[in-house]
Amino acid sequence: MGKLILYLVVGLIIGIIIGFFLARMLFKKQMDKNPPINEKMIEAMMSSMGRKPSQKQVKQVMAQMNRYK
Repeated sequence: MGKLILYLVVGLIIGIIIGFFLARMLFKKQMDKNPPINEKMIEAMMSSMGRKPSQKQVKQVMAQMNRYK
């Protein structure tokens, strides 16, 4: 009875560790494939608000976005 509980606890801990690393790997792969926002999206957003952004403004917005990742 005691060994059964020990095996269950050890198996649960190993499963949690493997699951964590697997989920982390899949999340990173998905973020690389589909980044949340890029420079073209920022230009389109600013253009839709009625102003033509300069490259400097786009870079500033990207720097702000990357700071809060």
